[in-house]
Amino acid sequence: MQKIMIVEDDPKIAEHLQAHINKYGYHVAKVTDFDHVMDDFHRELPDLILLDINLPRYDGYYWCRQIRTESICPVIFLSARTGEMDQVMALENGGDDFITKPFSAEIVLAKIRSQLRRAYGDYSLQTDERILERQGVKLFPERMELCFEEKTVILSKNEADIIGLLIERYPRIAGREDLLEKLWDDYTYVDENTLNVNITRVRKKFYELGITGAVETVRGAGYRLNISAGEI
Repeated sequence: MQKIMIVEDDPKIAEHLQAHINKYGYHVAKVTDFDHVMDDFHRELPDLILLDINLPRYDGYYWCRQIRTESICPVIFLSARTGEMDQVMALENGGDDFITKPFSAEIVLAKIRSQLRRAYGDYSLQTDERILERQGVKLFPERMELCFEEKTVILSKNEADIIGLLIERYPRIAGREDLLEKLWDDYTYVDENTLNVNITRVRKKFYELGITGAVETVRGAGYRLNISAGEI
């Protein structure tokens, strides 16, 4: 059963959407703590998100940017704002569609179905899920999950991209410039320490799986996957 997460601070709208979407066989998770939306996201791992723009403390644009660091699941913005720039900002901040309030629940459902088809169904470009594997470690790029034996960790987009490139280049070295280009389209002004921070996070993910020494630093060149040298 596909899961829809609703991030809407008007309880009447949220309840109306939940009741309507539930009728059509979807599981609905409704966010109520708008200071910690990502906690709900990590717990629920939704297939699609309905996201209001006007939220307490942080707006929907902010939360969409946070989601996009970890997931490519469809995000449909809901908003009473009708300006063209609001729709442009929704798309620029990672949204896939925009619905103006007041709206018909049938229109919302039709857009949900359309986005789910594009992402996972008939219109999806990815017919078979990719799996990258080395030394028993499996990376699922579309899910952004890293697995070893019975353990699984959730990755951010940057972590998944780094591990993917390390696996693809194995046993060769993934150069620092290659990694920077993979992570950022224009890395001219990216601080050198930024990549180091991301590599540290990748190492922590391997450590959570019980693997140490998986990412080897090759001084002056870059990094190399070295799981066989790690303690498993």
